[in-house]
Amino acid sequence: MNLEQLTADIRIWAKELGFQKVGISDIDLLDQEPILEHWLSQGYHGEMAWMETHRDLRIHPDKLHPSTCRIISVRMDYLPEDAQFASNLENKHSGYISRYALGRDYHKLMRNQLKKLGQRIELETSKLGYRPFVDSAPVLERPIAQKAGLGWIGKHSLLLDKEAGSWFFLGELFIDLPLPVNSPVSNECGKCQACVTSCPTNAILDNGVIDARRCISYLTIEYSGVIPEEFRKAIGNRIYGCDDCQLVCPWNRQAPLSERPDFQRRNALQDIDLLALLAWDEARFLEQMQGSAIRRIGHEQWQRNIVIAIGNAAFKQAYVEALEQIKGQSALLDEHIDWAINQQLSQASFTDDRQNLRLIRVIRKGLPRDA
Repeated sequence: MNLEQLTADIRIWAKELGFQKVGISDIDLLDQEPILEHWLSQGYHGEMAWMETHRDLRIHPDKLHPSTCRIISVRMDYLPEDAQFASNLENKHSGYISRYALGRDYHKLMRNQLKKLGQRIELETSKLGYRPFVDSAPVLERPIAQKAGLGWIGKHSLLLDKEAGSWFFLGELFIDLPLPVNSPVSNECGKCQACVTSCPTNAILDNGVIDARRCISYLTIEYSGVIPEEFRKAIGNRIYGCDDCQLVCPWNRQAPLSERPDFQRRNALQDIDLLALLAWDEARFLEQMQGSAIRRIGHEQWQRNIVIAIGNAAFKQAYVEALEQIKGQSALLDEHIDWAINQQLSQASFTDDRQNLRLIRVIRKGLPRDA
């Protein structure tokens, strides 16, 4: 078998399947073991217990999928055409959703395409052991992608590519063919500290080291508990994830837009007015978020995030009324609702609007609305 020719063909097939870049690495990840152990020992993973379990499988890919000797790493760009970064972040009455989650959930889509790539390779080799992964197993996808030459790990811990920045998903195909491997590319971050200094919660500690417990993406997506008050104002109007470290990265200035309809803003998220989103009951949330990565956080966490954003928005009488209407659903929500109402009222106390001042007096005294 001509492995060089097969590798060239794999690159062609991968691009035909919608992947923008392909690289191949070996499975030696022993240099990552002390890095992972230190990160875990410091508790930087927060409540992401799965990062701690099966750590041995992360370092030894052949234990995750026996007979694996190479990993095909792929990139798929996702930046939507109508990103609306500045206008969305500036309008505190609208909810900001990380751009990777505006469209269809990428996990199943990419995994299916990787499976097709494996099947195509199998047609040429008659017999092939392979298994696709997309953020769904104990896989160190960014170190693997770095070894495969897809880019370098930036100070914000994301993979960076000179031409594409960081607006892309990664996926892996574990295989048992000794294909020729790519060489890693050099780190081009240099002395740039843009992502470090722009992080709203100071979650970026060192080169590629993130304290997830301070990260807005972790707090709004992975963490289901009471968000510490010290981070609530910094969250702003971000109701699902955070893109700040990517927005300021110089390598993202010329990042390509995705042409895939799957990654464009879904109709349900055309109206991202906070009151409109808060009004969704659980049934509507599940319906509107069908096929979305957002769905997995659940309705209660979705509301929790929106409540915090409302607390950070400029005063509106409708906000206070809406928050009071959903009180009593759960202790988790009530903790954030009380905070958000206080934030709203503290802003309203500086207005000369008599109607708003009257509302404040009514609420503070606990009187009926028509008193």
